[in-house]
Amino acid sequence: MPGGRPRSYDPELALNAAMLTFWARGYEGTAMSDLTTAMGMSAPTIYAAFGDKEALFRQVVERYMAGPGSYMEAALAQPTADAVARTFLHSAVEAVAGDHTPHGCLIVHSALAVHPRSSPVQEYLTGLREDGVRCLADRLDSFSDADGLPPGSNTAALARLLVTLVQGLAVQAASGAPREALHSVADQAMACWPNRGGRLAGRARRRGA
Repeated sequence: MPGGRPRSYDPELALNAAMLTFWARGYEGTAMSDLTTAMGMSAPTIYAAFGDKEALFRQVVERYMAGPGSYMEAALAQPTADAVARTFLHSAVEAVAGDHTPHGCLIVHSALAVHPRSSPVQEYLTGLREDGVRCLADRLDSFSDADGLPPGSNTAALARLLVTLVQGLAVQAASGAPREALHSVADQAMACWPNRGGRLAGRARRRGA
């Protein structure tokens, strides 16, 4: 027996188009008509392939976090507490102020304006943020004395500080702040980052300096 009718879309291209649309417009600002236009698919085909808008959005967020938004993973792989913070901030700037993608952060943009009827989406995005804070705090806790923070450092607060800074950088990028200005903000934040012995992290630059 012949197989069913072959699909007429590329799932990877369709998801990428959906990601860019949600990234530019946020969750609430994206209508199904925006998605059908961007993805080149009818609404029934989108529903059949990816589920409803919320289900599609969750798949898009996973794609974003594995791709443009993977700066958390890059930061967690660094060998010192200073490098974790520096990589997190500067890699985030590259992601939220890229040359070929919408400015801002898909997750931050979507979390800023979620209608009460979309509370599951709000809970999902809040959970992602809190997971990020916990992952950063755990990583900061994991370093030996030589590579870590001064004794008594509040790693949970420092982790939340980093996440808050990245959220602010994303909002600034979305409102038109230039990339180099955002990198300067990240440099200034690192100048105030605590180091072993109570020293500050100083002027180490983002590109391996």
